[in-house]
Amino acid sequence: MANWKKILTITLNVIIGIYLLLAVTAFNRPAEKDMVCQNLDITIERGVVAGFLSPADVRRMLNDANINPIGKILADVNLRQIEERLQANELIENAECYKTQNGNVAIQLSERVPVMRVMAQNGDDYYVDNTGKTLKNTGYVCNLVVATGAISTNYSSRVLAPLGRLLLADDFWRNQIEQINILPDSTIEMVPRVGHHVVYLGRPTGIKKKLERLRKFYKYGLSQAGWNKYSVISVEFNNQIICKKRKNKR
Repeated sequence: MANWKKILTITLNVIIGIYLLLAVTAFNRPAEKDMVCQNLDITIERGVVAGFLSPADVRRMLNDANINPIGKILADVNLRQIEERLQANELIENAECYKTQNGNVAIQLSERVPVMRVMAQNGDDYYVDNTGKTLKNTGYVCNLVVATGAISTNYSSRVLAPLGRLLLADDFWRNQIEQINILPDSTIEMVPRVGHHVVYLGRPTGIKKKLERLRKFYKYGLSQAGWNKYSVISVEFNNQIICKKRKNKR
């Protein structure tokens, strides 16, 4: 019986201690109904490519929808509404909002990452992101490889998105390749920034191995022969590189 009394006394003391701690915390922290949002903290996750959005763009979206929380009573700020409004924008992949202890509202965004700009011969002009989805050309400036030629949206998703990811993941190719051109038979040629030649990849298969072969040729071949010796460098076939010499001007 004594043990039960002792256990009960300890339990009651713990409960009272927790209650007092919560009561003091609540007393020291101003109620949301008395707090006004003073600031909006916006964080945008960045990938290997500079995205389209800036914090100013996010604030503009909230102002246009009349849901900017600055100056509003914190208790009246609808975080779900803000998240849904931001995620409705095609440039935003995910948005998370929360209220901070000092009375501000924080927003964390992740963008859809463009990996290539498409300017197809049929007049289509858009970006393709890292998941293969298209982004409208919204007027934002983004320094990416430009793909031209016979390009459908299906081809962009299947071929150009993984190719763009591959190029952007490598510092050398990100700086070396300027343009991708898709020929009527769906084969690929690339235009480099350095060297007056075109690289022919052929069918969009085994591209990673083709690029590795090309990298070695650049390093051990063109460094000796000269970057402007050839007009076409083909890595279409396995284990070989075929070069077409540039015709000498008379």
